[in-house]
Amino acid sequence: MRYLRSFILFLAVTALAACNASERQPAETEKPGSVKATKAFVKEFGPAPAVEKGTAYAFVIYFPSAKQPGKVIPFPFFSFDEASLKKVALAKLIGGLGDLKSYQGEIAQPFPVGARLLDLQQAGESVTAVFSKELAGAGSDQGLVNAVVLTLKQFEGVGRVAIRVEGAPESTDKQAQKADESAVLPLAPPRLLNVTGMKEKGAATVEEVDAFFDRPVQIKELQLFDAGGKPFEGEIYHSVFDMAGVLKPKSPAKFSAGLPVQVRWNVTDKMGRNSSGQTEMMLEVREH
Repeated sequence: MRYLRSFILFLAVTALAACNASERQPAETEKPGSVKATKAFVKEFGPAPAVEKGTAYAFVIYFPSAKQPGKVIPFPFFSFDEASLKKVALAKLIGGLGDLKSYQGEIAQPFPVGARLLDLQQAGESVTAVFSKELAGAGSDQGLVNAVVLTLKQFEGVGRVAIRVEGAPESTDKQAQKADESAVLPLAPPRLLNVTGMKEKGAATVEEVDAFFDRPVQIKELQLFDAGGKPFEGEIYHSVFDMAGVLKPKSPAKFSAGLPVQVRWNVTDKMGRNSSGQTEMMLEVREH
């Protein structure tokens, strides 16, 4: 799972007055950004975090539970492209969360290798998700059906969801009709996912070190230490969408892939659920 991350600085530009080329008007103030959240997002994660510019969309993807068959676990996602929200959500759902070590053994992956979304058809409030033939046989899994139906039904204008598989005569309409919010597992407190050094493509050193959480959080305390317990110096910020605490290190050359990093945190999500602790993680490094 890769969370959308970007820091945007807008510089307002003064414009020449129409009546006098030598006279400049005051700089126009850019409208503040906004985030439109689905009701499902607000219910699970509280008010959506703000953005500096543009319009973002906050929604939920429901992943099948490995421990409780038929149940689903909500995760927050964000996008700036309204037109593709449903397709992006299903693509992420199909891909699963296998790369999240913090959730290993908790998230099921009922989608077979090669399964993909072929089409998403909408007529009125009815939406039909058409999947490739690889899903044949797995499409009746109630956890999978609940995940697809609940993920799609949160979006405005969607009242009914049907699932079809390429070349398969059977339908999952009965399973789809059973999908409701009773399948959603209650969320535990926020969880630390990983510690990642971010650098520009081709750069020799990282520019920041991010401690990612599984939802937007308010950071009360965040400290990073080396294996010997010595704090890494630098300033701490919130990331876009409040999904991470960001360290701007004074000595970026110290951070390389595989470096043991001790993380101490105390965070609270927008619903008041608190999490605190200390653990060691191996630093991942990614380019962006």
